[in-house]
Amino acid sequence: MYDLDPEFHFGLLGWKPQGNQIWPDIRTTIPSYPGALNSQHSIEYWLTLDLLASEFSENPNTRQAIWVKNSSEADLIFVPFFSFLSYNRHSKVIPPSKKSKNTELQTKLVKFLRNQKEWKVSGGRNHVVLAHHPNSMLDARMQLWPAIFVLSDFGRYPINIANVEKDVIAPYKHLIKRYVNDSSDFDSRKTLLFFQGAIYRKDGGFARQELFYLLKDEKDVHFSFGSVQNNGIRKASEGMHSSKFCLNIAGDTPSSNRLFDAIASHCVPVIISDEIELPYEDILDYSEFCIFVRASDAMKKGFLINRIRSITKDKWTRMWETLKQVEPLFEFQYPSKEGDAIQMIWQSLAHKVPGVKMKINKSRRYGRFVPRTRRGLRITPAPKSF
Repeated sequence: MYDLDPEFHFGLLGWKPQGNQIWPDIRTTIPSYPGALNSQHSIEYWLTLDLLASEFSENPNTRQAIWVKNSSEADLIFVPFFSFLSYNRHSKVIPPSKKSKNTELQTKLVKFLRNQKEWKVSGGRNHVVLAHHPNSMLDARMQLWPAIFVLSDFGRYPINIANVEKDVIAPYKHLIKRYVNDSSDFDSRKTLLFFQGAIYRKDGGFARQELFYLLKDEKDVHFSFGSVQNNGIRKASEGMHSSKFCLNIAGDTPSSNRLFDAIASHCVPVIISDEIELPYEDILDYSEFCIFVRASDAMKKGFLINRIRSITKDKWTRMWETLKQVEPLFEFQYPSKEGDAIQMIWQSLAHKVPGVKMKINKSRRYGRFVPRTRRGLRITPAPKSF
């Protein structure tokens, strides 16, 4: 992990370093992260905390990731830039400046990384860059694309910049309360299908308004506008905890934290998002606890509600039981525990390491060849990064 200046990480949380201090001493004080909607993209905070904590771990062999101080010992190079906080808090241009602080930080980050020997050796391929919010890193992503991006989805990325082969999809941090000691069952969850959120969305979210008109008058269906204001999160928690199925419909981007709210509620997700990518799908079979419906089918009159009503009590109960089993895989917490979201993200990154090493080795095939010329030596430039 690079020892970036605090302005790139905990300084964005208002933490003030003492002297030449770069990192907070998390054994005594842990800077807090803002809650509500801000927390859904907080993976940058939890992953960085976990690396810092690995220094004090009594049993490092039980951890998925360990912070090493010599980069030659590292499989991956972690870039601790809190890109969502930078976007969220510093995207406005404040005169007399002509650029926002968010843009300036991204420019400084690109310059820093490209000057590091670790970046030059690997072409950036073994670097991990956090860009979980769809609008974070918009200025820098075209220049840092050889790196492994940790994203929520690929909705606003060209396929040559971000893709399943190269990058990692991470879960959102759910906003609603976990359903602890869930003793509900098929019959006690009175609402058949639940959705609460923004109904009118741009880009891929047109399906929401179409489904609203198809479902709003259906018995046992709750489909309404909702937000975090006016106890919106509490109301969503109550609604999801008392529903059999929860709709996860594409909005401005293919993904949303609503899927992870449903998982935390043990409310079987109904996913209507053709372009969605899901965390840990090389490990998890989501069809065991989610229902997938193509958007074109969902918008046919009667198709979706008939599909949901056809699911038997026994099948729903099996999916509900599976949801309770997989729920811990999506939990963010400090200290991190084996099998939680933090350790699962590290595991997903570890799966990228062999491919990264192969690309780096291939890029070196002709890079060391120095042909002779009549005038002496000519240095052959390194091959272009891919």
